[in-house]
Parts: sequence; C-alpha cells; structure tokens
Amino acid sequence: MRRLLAVFLLFVNLGAQAQRESPRQLYPGLFEAVQLGRVFPDGKTFVDAVPKAAPAVIRQAYEQQKTQPGFDLGRFTLRYFAPPGEVTNLYQSNIAAGIRHHIDTLWTVLERRADTATTQATSLLPLPQSYIVPGGRFREVYYWDSYFTMLGLQESHRFKLIRHILNNFAHLIDTNGFIPNGNRTYYLTRSQPPFFASMVELLAQAEGDTVLLRYQKSLLKEYAYWMAGADTLRPGHAYGLAVRLPDGTVLNRYWDASDQPREESYAEDVTSAKTSPQPSGVFYRNIRAAAASGWDFSSRWFGPAGHLGSIQTTNLLPVDLNCLLYHLENTIARSYQVQGNSRKAADFKAKAARRKKAILAYCWDKDLGWFVDYNWQLGRRTSVRTLASAFPLAFGLATRSQAKQVAAGLQKDFLKPGGLVTTLNASGEQWDAPNAWAPLEWMAISGLERYKQHTLARAIAERWAALNINVFKQTGKLLEKYNVVETQFKAGGGEYPLQDGFGWTNGVLLKIMNQYKIEEGM
Repeated sequence: MRRLLAVFLLFVNLGAQAQRESPRQLYPGLFEAVQLGRVFPDGKTFVDAVPKAAPAVIRQAYEQQKTQPGFDLGRFTLRYFAPPGEVTNLYQSNIAAGIRHHIDTLWTVLERRADTATTQATSLLPLPQSYIVPGGRFREVYYWDSYFTMLGLQESHRFKLIRHILNNFAHLIDTNGFIPNGNRTYYLTRSQPPFFASMVELLAQAEGDTVLLRYQKSLLKEYAYWMAGADTLRPGHAYGLAVRLPDGTVLNRYWDASDQPREESYAEDVTSAKTSPQPSGVFYRNIRAAAASGWDFSSRWFGPAGHLGSIQTTNLLPVDLNCLLYHLENTIARSYQVQGNSRKAADFKAKAARRKKAILAYCWDKDLGWFVDYNWQLGRRTSVRTLASAFPLAFGLATRSQAKQVAAGLQKDFLKPGGLVTTLNASGEQWDAPNAWAPLEWMAISGLERYKQHTLARAIAERWAALNINVFKQTGKLLEKYNVVETQFKAGGGEYPLQDGFGWTNGVLLKIMNQYKIEEGM
C-alpha cells in the first residue's frame, strides 16, 4: 500500500510540475472573453470546467474561429468544456429521519476519494487521499473550512478521514510550501486562516502527542511560509505576509502573491475596480487578501468610505490571524517538547510570548473593551467591532478582565435570536450583519467556555442550533450562512447564491448538539 501511494505521489508531483497553470494562463484571450462575456452566470463555473481537448487544441481552435462570421462564444465554450455539476444537486434529504441522520449521510455525499491523474486536465490539484468538500459550488477542499468540518468528523468517530485530510494538507505544504485557499490552480497565490495546527491538535486528542511529531515538518514549513522575509525587514516595512512595526515587533497580515483579478470572480473584480480610487493592482491585491482571510467580503476590511472600493486589507494586522499564528508557534513548541528538544521548544515559546504581548498591545482597545485589527500604515487601531474578537479568548491570550468585557459586548450587542451576528454593520456584504457563520459561532462558544462564561456560551449554542434545525425542518438543508437577526429570512450578500451542504455548518452543529445535549425537538 505504501509503495502504491509513493508511486501515486510521484506521478502526481510530476504531473503537477507540468500542469500547474491556471485557466487564465492556459486559455489567454478565451478566458477573458468567457468571463467578461458572462457565458456562465457564476464565474467559478468556467474555471472548474473540464476541457474536452488539450489546451493547445482549444487555443488553436479559438484563434481560428473567433473572427469568423457568426461565431458564438457560448456554443464554442460548451463544445470544448464540460461545466461542472454542484456537489449536492442530486442529493435528496430525508427530513423525517432527523438532522443527525442527515449529517451522517452528508459525510458520504461530500466525501471525495483520492484524485487521479485524469484531473490534470482541469484546474483541480490532485490529492492523494480522501477529503470533504463544503458543498454546492464549492467542489474542492477548502483550508479553514476543513477544521470546522473535522469537529463533526470527530463527533462521528471518523478519525481515518481526519487523518486523510491532514495528510492531504501535509502533501500540499510539501508540494507548494503552504496550504492554498483550496486545491485549485487558481488558488496557488494565497492561503487561508492557518488552522492546520488546530487540526493536528484535534487528532492528537484522539491518538496522542506522537501526532505532533508526525506533522512537525509540515507545521514548520507552514510557519516559514507565513514568516518569509520577516527576519530582514526594517521597522515600519512589510514583505508579503509579514510586517515589522516601528518598535521591532513582527505581526502578520493577509496577502496574495497576485495583483490581478481573481479568476473565479474575474468579471466581478474588473467591475468593482472601477469603483475604487486605488490603482487597479492595489485594489486587486486587497480583494485577494480579503479572500485569503475567508471573510470575503466584510466592512471590516473597508476604509472610511465604507464600501468595497475602499478595501484596505493589506494595511491591517488582523487579530484573529495573529492568534492563529500564536497557536501555531505554541504547537510547534509542544512538538519539540515531545521530541525532547528543549532548546527549540523554548525558542518557539519565546516567539509565541512575543506575539501575545504584541496582540495585547496593538489589538486591545480598552475604550471599546474589544479586540480589533491594527492599521499598521496609519499606526492606529480600527474601530470596527467584529466576532474576530473571540479569537484571543479561544486561544487563551486574553486576560480575565478582557474576556469579561468581550463577553459583555457579545451579550449586549452581538447576540441575536439566531446566534451571534458577524459584525454590527449591515453593509450588504455577506460577512456583515445580519449574517452569521458556523466557524465564528464556534470560536466564540469555545472561547467563552475557556473563560468560564458558560451561560452565555450555552445561550449562543442553543440559539444557533435551533436556527439550523428549524431551517433544516423547513428545507431539508444545512446552509453555509444564516440570518440570525430575522431568522425567518435567508442570509444574503456575496457574489453567489446561498449554498447548501454544508461542511462547516454540519461539523459545528453536530459538535454543539453533542456538547450541550441539544435534541432535534427543541
């Protein structure tokens, strides 16, 4: 079995080296025409499509035919590409069987087996072991989604699948030097919130600390990706993902290596760029950095003008990102402790301690009683309150006094009939009010529990579970996001219709139902 896996990985790696071009790189001219011509309503359809001929053949046919009288771009595209289906289109829910049965069944619906070399013709980056996709238009694995999906897999005792997902991410780190946003060629310029250490920790809870050693190399490589160039940065300067502040402190930001429109949302980005006073390359970089954050899009990232054209993601040091990197540093330290390397363990503990000190200094706003992002270009904190303030609680950075203040703010301003709202700003963007998302609900719940705010944590869990369950009973679906303010309405905003499936919703719901003994008939 190991030999077969090694042969597979060798074959895939060789193929990946030869075929890692994105759709825009493979089909210049045709790509722009299809996306800007809105041949498909969803820009992600074309970049996920399966070509029916070799790229060179398609390029040649397009160049020969595009200027001919009566040329029909839509017909040409369908002749040479097969549009992908949606993951959950053919699945029919059995509401009467209950939500636990629904989630258990969906694991098999959303699971994808190891990819084969035949996927090289598409934008998909092949993975050697099975994995879970979110659902709907999201036909590939997504980085930060997977941790919250794993919470449910843990409850379902599907540890083999958890190991497979971790092995796939280790493979992506080995292949690319980091975990891309998703396993697509058009995602190879950015990552997502670094939850890999949390995934490793989750498996270690079941299998012991030797898991930390198994993935130590991958943890170190991911850390190197986030900290690349940091050692040589001058104060007040940034390089990629790292920023050195005037006092010498290093914190991190979201960043994308490209300054072009996103391929999966090409037409939307080109249109939005026209509303921005920023140079197009700067605007696209900020858009892409927000996509790397997972919060695409939110007023959290906007400038004083308060709209997408003012987006300034790369100017901000996000509190949640730096908490995740604090956790990564501590996890690496733990791995060295298990290994018996006290010197290296102490080194990473010191890195974590420095980052904690910086987060508390730069991201805690005592007047707001809230953790916020820091604008390193302006040298001041932002004033936007979001659920990212729960991350210092979830990872144990906050003082008890700070945790109490955050809890009070959550209770007073963020707690709604269906759970916690993402922000207090109804901007029309999907990561703003009145919407809520499973991963942020869980981070808040787990953070509050860590600081013994049990009553509030339970209230959030019960309201969120009730909303999920009620929508399931009405529709037979679990959705990617919910309206927690007016729970009778669907969540809105975003660049695409509301998606069902849904990996991280399933995982978090099952976790809190078990943890708080919530039954379906509540």
